[in-house]
Amino acid sequence: MVSGAIVGILAGCGSAPKYDPVDQSSSLPAQVSKSARSVDWAESGLPALAQGKSRWIAVPWTQLPGFGRDTLHEAWNAWLRSCERPAAAFVALCPEVRRLSIGSADEQLKWMTSRLQPYRVEALVDEGPGLLTGYFEPMFEASRLPTPGFSAALYQTPVGLTQRKPWYSRQEIDTLPAAQAALRGREIAFLADPVDALILQIQGSGRLRVTEPDGQVRLLRVAYAGSNEQPYKSVGRWLLEQGAVRDASWPGIRAWIAQNPQRVQELLWSNPRMVFFREEALSDLDAGFGPRGAQGVALTPGRSIAVDPSSIPYGTPVWLASNGPVVNLQRLVQAQDTGSAIVGAVRADYFTGWGAQAGELAGRLKQPLQMWVLWPRSP
Repeated sequence: MVSGAIVGILAGCGSAPKYDPVDQSSSLPAQVSKSARSVDWAESGLPALAQGKSRWIAVPWTQLPGFGRDTLHEAWNAWLRSCERPAAAFVALCPEVRRLSIGSADEQLKWMTSRLQPYRVEALVDEGPGLLTGYFEPMFEASRLPTPGFSAALYQTPVGLTQRKPWYSRQEIDTLPAAQAALRGREIAFLADPVDALILQIQGSGRLRVTEPDGQVRLLRVAYAGSNEQPYKSVGRWLLEQGAVRDASWPGIRAWIAQNPQRVQELLWSNPRMVFFREEALSDLDAGFGPRGAQGVALTPGRSIAVDPSSIPYGTPVWLASNGPVVNLQRLVQAQDTGSAIVGAVRADYFTGWGAQAGELAGRLKQPLQMWVLWPRSP
């Protein structure tokens, strides 16, 4: 999946996961056994591990902010998804993860402290503070056929498109007859607002409530299928560089658009990259999860993150802590996705879900981050 943040990439969505403030205490709850605590402190002297651009420092569980206060059964849904395509290091643990899906919080917590070792993630070279952004799955009304109210097309990949070779830019697609001819008949559906189409392309996937020619309405997903291989340019940064806005979140960009409707085309053309999609059916089961991330498994709102895979392998459970003006998060998540702007050791994009509320959260989320990978203990 393509993920991102507005300035640098875009961020985004959620089916209203709960973001309750949590206790800042680093002490473990009483239900964690004393033996687990003693093992923690003994193993905190383990040698550091090098992983791509990151260095992992073994620490005791007591250093994880809020550990033991998370709602683990919510996190387990994402872990079960990771076990559909587990990283090699976690293959042996996945049968136990599946059995514990019906276990109590106490059983899950004790299992984690006995089978996993937390490592604090640090950069090998100074990258500045860790950063958490958000991304989401947009959801829009659409029409299968163009109408006066729905004219912004979402396209399948053009026939003959060669990946890794630049194709027509966004402006050329809108203005050149040759580009338009190449896309004729490749329309999947039409949105009412070209800015919504841009948001969907930046996020890389989305949900559509499509009105068919016979009047029936279907819920479907459009997923990333390719691009025109033009460079991605952030529309938020374009506005900042012109001094047009100080708030480059999507709410801030929307406010600027409302005041400058005559410049919308200019805004759109500032990003030459165009994304093409494939249509996917959305069953009742699929509707409860997000699109498939780079790991190849469906994302879970509030429990999946996009990471730099050179620093954190896909399928790794991660303890995430981020306290800022938007949310306070101390919780177990799974590294299941990546994005072109997700670069660095302590860097994550938090999948918030789908719909307007998730988009609002994701569009504003940009705050400090700490991360700990939870890695299997040696036998």
